[in-house]
Amino acid sequence: MAWINRRFVWGPSGEGGWMHSHAQVPTVLVKEDRYRVYIATRPKQTLSLTTYVDVALDDPTRVLRVHDQPLLQPGKPGTFDEFGVMPSSVIAVGDLVYLYTTGWMRGHTVPYLNAVGLAVSRDGGHSFERMFEGPVVDRTAREPFSAMSPFVMRQGAAWHMWYSSGTGWFQGPEKVEPVYLIKYASSDDGIAWRQPNITCIPGKTPEEANTRPAVVFDRGAYHMWFSYRGSRDFRGGAGSYRIGYARSTDAKAWTRDDSKAGIEAAATGWDSGSVAYPYVVEGPKGRVMFYNGTDFGRGGFGVATWTE
Repeated sequence: MAWINRRFVWGPSGEGGWMHSHAQVPTVLVKEDRYRVYIATRPKQTLSLTTYVDVALDDPTRVLRVHDQPLLQPGKPGTFDEFGVMPSSVIAVGDLVYLYTTGWMRGHTVPYLNAVGLAVSRDGGHSFERMFEGPVVDRTAREPFSAMSPFVMRQGAAWHMWYSSGTGWFQGPEKVEPVYLIKYASSDDGIAWRQPNITCIPGKTPEEANTRPAVVFDRGAYHMWFSYRGSRDFRGGAGSYRIGYARSTDAKAWTRDDSKAGIEAAATGWDSGSVAYPYVVEGPKGRVMFYNGTDFGRGGFGVATWTE
């Protein structure tokens, strides 16, 4: 089992006068005639904003449209996403589209804090407005550091969320670095979430951070692809992001086996330094993964197809 036909799709080159770098955390809505790929791109290094790129269903490397305006402006002063909004999961809910986001706040003793927001679209995922000015998943008494990078799945009346929860900060050689693990939340409506502090993917070492899960349900089991990295030398070095894999029958307890992820960093090219932030969907021609390569998606995003 492996991800094959790995190809680069798109990267920013100043579109709209503000998309100067990154097409990070590709987040995919499968529409009738296209994949709509929501991305976080940057007008400057310290600010991420969300927009989308439409690509063809029959050939995801064929770009149909680049939306040249941010879908959401930064939040009001003092809110959880005042300093940036990144997409993370998208789901159609009747005539609406829910977009779950990661919001950025600046810290003092640590560089930043994160929480999960929710925006809603009434026009098929073209424009969005915040459902609330505050987050829908945040720090709790038992999860005191951060919440971010969710993936949401609806199964009948049950809603599942797998998200990254901060477990602390690691003192690196130059600054503190965040450590986080994937945890589980549930909901009855996709809006109010219960966070029972269930860790889905323990780290291989105390310094591992894992995040940005993507889950499909197939043949009676949940299959998760996720990002993991070390806390040392992960910006282009030996600890850079890789993609892991885990399996579960109940959405909560997972068995990890990274050998089944089916993808490694390439020998050369745009995804040779790292592979990260997978988003897996079922397309008309089978399962596809959109993902980022070297340097957290600075150059853009790519796509791969699944074979068994």
